[in-house]
Amino acid sequence: MKDIVARQTAVTGAVDRIDREPTAAELDAIEQELPVILACVDLLDAQIITLDRIPSELDQRRIRRAHRRVLAARRALANRSATGHAGGAA
Repeated sequence: MKDIVARQTAVTGAVDRIDREPTAAELDAIEQELPVILACVDLLDAQIITLDRIPSELDQRRIRRAHRRVLAARRALANRSATGHAGGAA
């Protein structure tokens, strides 16, 4: 029974953190990752279109293009964060 009470206290404590607003640092992180998020949404949209049918050549091109945008956005984000860490260490 002691274990159950301890777990309940920990869960209840986590609820307080859910109600708070995001910090400025969290909002900045989301803003930096937004191009990757949007590119992933575009890729999912292209893939969802083909769920109920055989993908046409146009569908395949749309998926490939969206996949390249995801990779480019991830690369740009990684380069930005690598530059930020290198600049901050100097």
